[in-house]
Amino acid sequence: MLDFLGHALHTVSERLDGWRKYQQAYRELASLDDRALADIGVTRSEIPFILTHVSDPSRVHPLDAANENGRHAA
Repeated sequence: MLDFLGHALHTVSERLDGWRKYQQAYRELASLDDRALADIGVTRSEIPFILTHVSDPSRVHPLDAANENGRHAA
């Protein structure tokens, strides 16, 4: 029983951590102006897609985000 509760708490903790990392990465990308986003090949509407398709949102850097989206910064 304790193993189950420990596992459940660990799972909840991991999901909460992932959500916090997503929110932080979203805020950082959303804080860029449209020109800065265009410089890295990302549109504002692509931000949620990019963040849901990277393996670890805490490592998202705008240039990494552009590359994950199948585009390359010029």
